[in-house]
Amino acid sequence: MKIMTKIASIAVAIAFSSFTHAAIGNYKVVLIHGFQSDQLQSKPDAAQVELEGEDYWKEYWLQYADARIDWPAYERVEGKISSEYAWPKLQELSRNGTCQSGCIFVTHSAGDLVARYLLDNQENWLTNAGLEPLNVVATYDFAGAGGGSELGDIVVNIIEGGGWANSAMRYAISLWLGEMPNQENSGVLNDLKVSNARQIARLSEHRIPRIRFIGNGTDYFKTTSVFLPGNDDGVVAAHSACGAAESGSYDSCSTSLAMNGKIASQSKGVSNLMPEHYPLIMGDDYSHSDVVGPKHKGEVTSSVTDVTLANGQSVGVTTYKENGWWGTKYLYVQGSNKDTMSEIAVGLN
Repeated sequence: MKIMTKIASIAVAIAFSSFTHAAIGNYKVVLIHGFQSDQLQSKPDAAQVELEGEDYWKEYWLQYADARIDWPAYERVEGKISSEYAWPKLQELSRNGTCQSGCIFVTHSAGDLVARYLLDNQENWLTNAGLEPLNVVATYDFAGAGGGSELGDIVVNIIEGGGWANSAMRYAISLWLGEMPNQENSGVLNDLKVSNARQIARLSEHRIPRIRFIGNGTDYFKTTSVFLPGNDDGVVAAHSACGAAESGSYDSCSTSLAMNGKIASQSKGVSNLMPEHYPLIMGDDYSHSDVVGPKHKGEVTSSVTDVTLANGQSVGVTTYKENGWWGTKYLYVQGSNKDTMSEIAVGLN
């Protein structure tokens, strides 16, 4: 059995290697995972953080990774996440010339917030260390939590004694976190409070496009959605995933296109985005975890079909219109009837 398992593992590795370095054109891919709630209690050491970082992406994106930046949930973005986990990896990427021809950072959830802080500082940090800054041409941010999550506000307020929780709230928190953390291990949850998240690298001067992939499904039977304003993916609201300049209740990343592709005016659509944020793909049936997973969850739409990268080249999608009932029209991304959101990202050109 062990021999057969080893042979199977080798076969899988060979299959995966045929895709490596071809994920997104000629650009290398650096993965930055999201919040892993179980780490608040387990507090893994650096070696275990790396193992869990690899495991995080195994369903789809790991096969395309040239590198990863792994980090522990029990630390803070501007603290040890950056100094003890991200900074050594940035130095390694620079010394190895990994991003010399261009890198795309692929982030999920809170990885969006980690990436924003790193992108705002990596040039100064590396230059001061006598190293070449990384040539990051774009980020692909799936279910981005860079704008924070109201769920984080609820948890931290309860921990700090400034809030109360009814049974519905406690049930929603249990679905998301498993168990309630305390002040000693709340870590990055503090950074995920909406007001805190939006202060991290708020006035960033880099011109690296943050290309957004947004879901509107749920992993929690809409239990958590009660506490998230507007449309959401079960963990983050549209204001964060879209990259809205201000937090609030939004039903779409566009003022003229619904999350399900319906072409119609959106009174609660995002009209102002953070600098260099481009909501490229919206998927009405994709949840917070689905967006980086291997399962197809229906057609997706796009109101921003072309984005210019930091090196002047561009990526985009092709869309088509479809007639619905009573004169309604829908806009869908070509191929999304069979390709997942992540597969569409890999195929961008």
